[in-house]
This record gives sequence, C-alpha cells and structure tokens, in this order.
Amino acid sequence: MRLQEQVYQAYKEHIISNMEENRRGALAAKAALERSPLWWNGVLDKTIQIPKVFDTETVEQFRQIVRTGCRIFGKVMQAYRDNADYRRLFPFSKELEELILLPVPYEGVLPIARLDLFYHEDSGEFQFCEINTDGTAAMLRDYEMRKALIHNPAHQAVIRQFALRPFELFDTWVQTFMKLYDTYPKKKENPNVALVDFLENATLREFEEFTRRFQDAGINCEICDIRSLQYRNGVLYSGQGNRIDAVYRRAVTADIMSHYAEVSDFLNAVRDDAVFLAGAFNTQIIHTKWLFYVLHHALTDAILTEEERAFVKRHVPLTMEFSPDYITLEEAAAKKDSFILKPMDAYASKGIYAAGREYSQRDWEDLLGQLYGKGYVCQQYCEQYLTENIDFAWGDGEWHPYINMPGLYSYNGEFAGILMRMACGENIIVAHENERTVPVFLAEG
Repeated sequence: MRLQEQVYQAYKEHIISNMEENRRGALAAKAALERSPLWWNGVLDKTIQIPKVFDTETVEQFRQIVRTGCRIFGKVMQAYRDNADYRRLFPFSKELEELILLPVPYEGVLPIARLDLFYHEDSGEFQFCEINTDGTAAMLRDYEMRKALIHNPAHQAVIRQFALRPFELFDTWVQTFMKLYDTYPKKKENPNVALVDFLENATLREFEEFTRRFQDAGINCEICDIRSLQYRNGVLYSGQGNRIDAVYRRAVTADIMSHYAEVSDFLNAVRDDAVFLAGAFNTQIIHTKWLFYVLHHALTDAILTEEERAFVKRHVPLTMEFSPDYITLEEAAAKKDSFILKPMDAYASKGIYAAGREYSQRDWEDLLGQLYGKGYVCQQYCEQYLTENIDFAWGDGEWHPYINMPGLYSYNGEFAGILMRMACGENIIVAHENERTVPVFLAEG
C-alpha cells in the first residue's frame, strides 16, 4: 500500500473509532473558520474531515505535469505572437489582441497559474479540467483550513504517526514575483507594488495576506481597485496618490475587457511600459477555455514535439465551440452523457452544465437550444475520481463519495502547491454550493 493510502486509512480508522470526538472537533473547527478571514460578506468556504495527503511519487508527477504543461503553453503563446494564421484560431477581439501582443516585461511565460485536474490516484491517469492564470486564487483557503486542523482529532492522531509537510503559497509567490521584476529592464531598487482587481470581485482577505507578505519582505505594497489608478506624466499612481512601479494583476482579462473604458489609465500605462505587469495580457491565451480546442489543432501539432503531442492527446479533453460551425444540435442531443458545456471565458464555476449527468433528455435538449451559438464550448466529459469522506459540520455526518479535483499552482512554470476541492456527488464542483476545500500535505518518509 502506498504511503498516501496508508495515511488516508489512518484518518478513516480514527474517525470510525471516535465518531463523537471527531464530530465535536469538526464543530469547533467550523466555529474557528467563522472567526477567520475565510468568513467574508456572509459567505464561508467549507471543509470536510479528512485532509488530502499525497506522497513524494505523486508530487513528483505533479511537478512534471506543470513543467510539461507550461512548456507547451509557452510554445502556444509564442506561436500566437509570431503567426497571424495562428492568432485567427482564437476568438479574441481586436482590442484584446492588441493587449496580448504588447511586449512582455519579464523573462518568463506564465507568472502564476493553476492547472485543475481530473486526477485518478489509483492509476496516475489525469485529464485537464481548465487552466486559470492571473486571477488564480484560493491560497488563503489552504492556509486557514490548515490552521483549523488543531481542532481535528483525527489529524492530531495522524501527525503523531506520519511526517506531513504543508505547501507554502504566499512567501514563495512574493519571491517569484520579485525574481520576475528583477528581469525588468526598468526595475527600481525599492519598487512600490500594487495588487489590483475590481474589488467587488476580489477575495480581499487573501489580498490582505499577500500584502502583508510583500511588506514582511520589505516591499511596499497596497491593494487598489483597478479603476482608481491614474496615469499622469508617464507615471501610474494609486487612488491614494502613491507611485506604482509593479503590478500584481488579479483582475481577470474578461473583467478588464468588460470595463475597458473605465480602466484606460491602467491600460495606457501598460501600453507605454510605464509599469511592470505580472501577468502580461498574453496569459489570456492560456486562460481561455478555447485553449483546449487550439491544443488539438494541426497548427499546434506543428510546433510541438512528438512527446508533447502525445501529452495533449492523452490529457486534454476534446473541445469545440458549441455553435453550428462545429457541432449540430442533433449530435449534441444524441451524446447527452458525453459532453459538458462551459462559457468561453468565465470563472468560479459560473455557467457550467454537466451534460446528461444532471439533465433528463428533454431538459438537456431545451438547455442546448438556449446556449447554442451563445459563446459556449462543448467539451468531452471526464470521469471523476471519488474518495470517501465525511462532513460533520455542514453535512449529515455520514460517509459519502466525494469528487476529487487537485489544482496545481504554478509559479513561473514550476509546481508550488495544491488547491484541493471536493464535492459530494458525481457531477461538477460548484463554488460556494457543494464545493468543499481541504488542506493539502506532502507525506514524507
């Protein structure tokens, strides 16, 4: 039995033997989380009783997935820059294409990303769910839920048996960001950093944690609404009037394009290379759901090695636009259990429909008619990997199978840690509904 399986069994056996103690501990952990930064605007991210533990063999596989994926993504981004025919594969507006083609102000490909996987622990097989880039979030969930494990009796018993090490996602990002900034030709010795987003969409408590980590490293950092930035005489200023030298962009590109006129000062500063920007807008090439279609295209085959083409074929679900140019309504209706529908450019599980897994044939056909030609992609449905877990605090305190979806954080193309989301059932994980997040550990020895 592999080490990660031994650890899981140790958790489960302790819970079965000590149900009431673990129930009390879960309620105490819930109370602690309600007092934590995860409680925000009346919403609380939820967890369950058994954390996720991976052994060194699995984590090494994750490292290789990130490296291979980011190497392929780098080739795609370069092809987009170099080849007008390749650019036409993507459904970007002229305004967005102009931003994507701006010079990249650092030596790197993807400053930050999260590669969400359908990963099968029993076999090591996986397929990609989606790739998130600049808006990559949820580092705070792992951090705060890990602290709440002080109340989890099963965890306290397990760490007396096994050496478990968490992943650190805040200071390592600050270090990565500053290493990228160090490659910027216009770098300043003591830069002022701004973490920018549309703050009504922001996970502010997480932003505050990142700001503290920048400041702990001796780097001035403030949180800014991207619409409040002012560009005057070649300098970008925050709403508080402070000069900004470097931007950690959490504002996703879709939101920026939706508020294009409102962020003109920010965009003009970027166009003039008056500020360091991580990530640059070319990351949208990887963030869009349309990436998976392009990865299977003949023009992409031509820029990949044989090994990389095999990687794509094996691990990237077939994807097409849900429109008359790619698939008929009759074909989609006939393959009810084979497809999942996703918006071309969205986040936080918005607008995702898990095909026939959720709908009767009639309801599915009605849904198809509503979404056909409306900016959706139709993607091959990937089977989920399930493990048993138990929810005393928000659930019924009974054992149920839970979907497992590890998200691999990538900092400048290197594996940095894992966001582990789970959900009771066999369909999809929906943020702030059936979603549960558990802290993640590496089992050593």
